[in-house]
Amino acid sequence: MQYTGARILIEALIEQGVDTVFGYPGGSVLFIYDELFKHKDRIRHILVSHEQHAAHAADGYARSTGKVGVCVATSGPGATNLVTGIATAAMDSVPLVAITGNVSTALLGKDSFQEVDIAGITMPIVKHNWIVKDVKELTEVVREAFIVAQSARPGPVLIDIPKDITAALGIPQASAASKERARRLAERNKRITFRDEDISRAAAMLGAAKRPLLYAGGGVIISQASNELSRLAERLHAPVALSLMGIGAIPKNHPLHTGLIGMHGTVASNKAVQKADLLVAIGARFSDRVTSHPDTFAKEAKILHFDIDPAEINKNIQAETWVIGDIQKTLQKVLEQLPAQIKSEWNGEIDQWKERIPRAHHRNTALHPRFILEETAKRLGEEAIAVTDVGQHQIWTAQFYPFTRPRSFLSSGGLGTMGFGLGAAEGAKIANPDKPVVLFTGDGCFRMNCAEMATLNTYHIPVLVVIFNNRVLGMVRQWQRFFYEERYSETDIDRPPDFVLLAQAYGLAGYQAKDEASFITALDKAAQELAQGRSAVIEALIDRDEQVLPMVPGGMPVDEQIL
Repeated sequence: MQYTGARILIEALIEQGVDTVFGYPGGSVLFIYDELFKHKDRIRHILVSHEQHAAHAADGYARSTGKVGVCVATSGPGATNLVTGIATAAMDSVPLVAITGNVSTALLGKDSFQEVDIAGITMPIVKHNWIVKDVKELTEVVREAFIVAQSARPGPVLIDIPKDITAALGIPQASAASKERARRLAERNKRITFRDEDISRAAAMLGAAKRPLLYAGGGVIISQASNELSRLAERLHAPVALSLMGIGAIPKNHPLHTGLIGMHGTVASNKAVQKADLLVAIGARFSDRVTSHPDTFAKEAKILHFDIDPAEINKNIQAETWVIGDIQKTLQKVLEQLPAQIKSEWNGEIDQWKERIPRAHHRNTALHPRFILEETAKRLGEEAIAVTDVGQHQIWTAQFYPFTRPRSFLSSGGLGTMGFGLGAAEGAKIANPDKPVVLFTGDGCFRMNCAEMATLNTYHIPVLVVIFNNRVLGMVRQWQRFFYEERYSETDIDRPPDFVLLAQAYGLAGYQAKDEASFITALDKAAQELAQGRSAVIEALIDRDEQVLPMVPGGMPVDEQIL
């Protein structure tokens, strides 16, 4: 039986297990949306307020589950509006399939109405992209796209489909030969490249270390290697420092957990990396926000690097030894070669450094971020998923929220995308209907994504939104305070809207908190809304000069911190 290209696309998505797509219609994808309407009992479409939020929602869906997120946009500006979301996913290794419409094949390259070369535009920020010019290729392209997005180091891909291809008639490729080609591609992309000698060399380095430090990144979470990370830390009696993307890889209450490393790292993590004789990077890429000044980073340590992507080896920091492959598998192999216990020589230093937390400023305001985060965590419980936008609130969340599980902290790390949060939170909640989802955002970020409240209301998606409102662009202002002699250029945003009234205008409950008592009251009322399946917004008024500390000035050694 022959189907239209649009029907073939929908059938191919369902074959891949897709249950939800996020998107916004337009002329070039009308045939696709017609099929979505006909098959809404088989695949759910969430209409967002802007295409960028479709990409962020698909991203949140993927980060919170490990599944592939899917978004759809029309040609031209619809497609380009996805670009920031695609780049966000690329920087943080999130599996995403972006589907764009385009003008008909006869009009390609002629500057037709709403035509852009979206394949060319996205080439640097996707693992691969396809322009489908023959309806007979569509099923196989979709299968390949999902394999590429999920395999090895995950990431976004893009499928661009001209309008006439979505209307053309073809036969879905359900043949055994087509499925076998997809299977072979999946096998090739598993990338199990480590050798026995790589494992033995790594095990020898670990066994010989006196002051090892484990530096864990998002790769630990992607590969589901959290248990192996904890076992390795306990075997070595080694502290574990985390990148921002590594939050949740080891429970915050684990005795070997030392918290963030780098620009806003803890005293314990940053001092440990400078005292370690072996730094073991696991699924982490030595971002500049971690290393600060590469020449002074881990200056006493040999470097052992575990990663699935060979491009990351020696890219930013020179490693003495490395193991390339899936983190879970490589750690399992290494653990098999290590003795039951290896004595370290940290001698209590880590615990002493853990005590050096700036505390005086935590309670000197009517409503402090730490109080907001800790009380929200108590109310929502360990199963909650916390999403952030980007800025001071993002780092406060990483510092103070008591994460105990992988995939419970969703944030734009590599690209630092303001406006990421609300779309990502709705995607996470749709993917995890039985888990509480909270978005911690700033007043600057929330202005960029507040229209997504309409989506929360329309689809009855219960998300708690907490706005840290300091009436400034807080992180930028902090830099201006420390490094630009308090010249606060264009960072004052004490202006409309009234966020409580805005939430109510979108049909959500809105509350304002000025102190601890009013925040608890607002939290109680918001919890009642969530229990009824409705979203709620709490505007928390905080001091405009509240700082994110510790902080390493750019280019300084990581143990030279502003406390």
